[in-house]
Amino acid sequence: MSVNTVARIVGAIVAVGAAIAISLYRATTLVPLPLPVPWVIAIIATVAAIAAFIITPYITVIPFQWIRHKIHAASASDLVAAVIGLAIGLILAVLLAIPLQYLPFGLGQITPFLGAVIFGTIGLTSAVVRKSDIAHLFQSTITRRRERDRDEERSERSKKRESEKETPVVPVFKPLHILLDTSTIIDGRIADISQTGFIGGTLIVPRFVLNELQRIADSADTMRRNRGRRGLEILNRLQKDATVPIEIVDTDVEGIADVDGKLVQMARDEHCPIITNDFNLNRVAELQGVKVLNINELANAIKPVLLPGEDIHIKIMQDGKELGQGVGYLDDGTMIVVENGRQYMNTTIEVSVTRVLQTVAGRMIFAHPKQGSGGNIIAPASQPPLKQRQA
Repeated sequence: MSVNTVARIVGAIVAVGAAIAISLYRATTLVPLPLPVPWVIAIIATVAAIAAFIITPYITVIPFQWIRHKIHAASASDLVAAVIGLAIGLILAVLLAIPLQYLPFGLGQITPFLGAVIFGTIGLTSAVVRKSDIAHLFQSTITRRRERDRDEERSERSKKRESEKETPVVPVFKPLHILLDTSTIIDGRIADISQTGFIGGTLIVPRFVLNELQRIADSADTMRRNRGRRGLEILNRLQKDATVPIEIVDTDVEGIADVDGKLVQMARDEHCPIITNDFNLNRVAELQGVKVLNINELANAIKPVLLPGEDIHIKIMQDGKELGQGVGYLDDGTMIVVENGRQYMNTTIEVSVTRVLQTVAGRMIFAHPKQGSGGNIIAPASQPPLKQRQA
């Protein structure tokens, strides 16, 4: 059933009810009037129902749909301008209604309503038509206010600079705090790095990091338990080492469950960096603007640099991905792929570097057996792992 049909039925029912109510009211007033004959009431109710059935959609549903379509088609700027213009027009109509209500001959009751309709229509239409001018007016007002605020801010800055020039400022250096995460402590290289003196400041171990380390040390898994105990040993070593001071703080972060999230939030609050070798923690901290000191990146940075054409001695340990390739490793773990090196499996040979590839996982070196050596096998004990460069 359509909306128009429902509106027609409701309108007919309301019209019949109104006809019957008016007839009963005429018979029950203080000065009763003669009640019409029932068939007259029936005729009046029928005529009213038919008229209401016909005209109800045109005074209810159709105007509503027309207004909804206009609102849907109008832009947001038109709607805002229409609301502002209508409000201004109605305010003017209210002010004008005060003198109009004293007009004689019943005009004081009609003219205020007509004034509200006329001024509301004029205000709505004028605002929609001149919306660009109104927007420009507001924009220019806001721009002037911002410029005034900027001028005041510049004047305050200039006064502050003058006062700073007159009064010498003694710089105050805040001691640097560096947060340690669980993976860094378990890794153990932080103890060796701290002894070199390259770390300046105080190493901070939050209580929640120490608690996680203790949970790992108490794990039922043997590997996790050994890792946790190694981390506790590294902490003990750092505390005994006087090169870099280390502190265990009881600061906690409310509302965050995981240890990495607490560590990042604490670093943001304290404005201090994090030492880690965890890839995920590194990315999350960088996304939130926290400085990260990655031990793996430090290890890659201090690896010996090999250039194409240099000769090195390498032991072929395993097969490569491609046919005939052999793979060896330097003392620092750098992978060297040797073309046609599979035939020298488990032997040390002299190779020449062809290219160096830097990947996310680290540095990878490609080489081939040195020409002129004839693939001679070199005794591992008699040769150094890396040929010294010529000065």
